[in-house]
Amino acid sequence: MKGCEIREIKTQKISEAELDDLARMAGSYELLFSRKAVKYRTLNLKDKKLSEKDFRKLILSDYTFLRRPVMVIGDQIFIGNATAQVNAARAALDD
Repeated sequence: MKGCEIREIKTQKISEAELDDLARMAGSYELLFSRKAVKYRTLNLKDKKLSEKDFRKLILSDYTFLRRPVMVIGDQIFIGNATAQVNAARAALDD
């Protein structure tokens, strides 16, 4: 079984370079973006057409915009807590 590192992004903010790497792995910033964040509703972002630059800027501005958890296992990335993502991450850890 592979090990893992748990990081509290509230106190250890994600850097621009780290976010860029995650987006490269995921395929977009949008896939890393959480529409469940309270600020998403309070800022009425659902009524706006957001670009990749917008998603990046919002995630860097407030950790709550990062969809969690984000798990990087080897060269694979797993985003969110959907059952399929969690099961795939567990399988990758067991490889």
